[in-house]
Amino acid sequence: MRIGELASRAGVSVRSVRYYEEQGLLTSTRSPSGQRHYTDSAVERVAFVQRMYAAGLSSRTIIELLPCVDAPSAENSDSALERMAQERDRLTAHIADLVRTRDALDELMDTALAYREQLGKPCPVAR
Repeated sequence: MRIGELASRAGVSVRSVRYYEEQGLLTSTRSPSGQRHYTDSAVERVAFVQRMYAAGLSSRTIIELLPCVDAPSAENSDSALERMAQERDRLTAHIADLVRTRDALDELMDTALAYREQLGKPCPVAR
């Protein structure tokens, strides 16, 4: 199938399909005139890539997980699970950082609101 059909069937843009190919996440063959052609399995591959991106994984990390999909084995599965656990730990740490940042902003807002109340007029941004 050509790139437009793949994009339509997979529910993504043609630009996304090109990007996935540039990143090494998807492969195609080329016609003599240079048009990309994909197999039917490319639709499933794009769906897989979309799920990985939705889970917060980068292209580089997704490439590391592809052996589990392309050559299933206990070893590849273990490697993929270990890599996903590392990514989950990274996300957990990032969430904790965001919560600390939000809490610091809340404290600043509380201080600003208290100061604003001392000026004698209600603040338009109340918590």
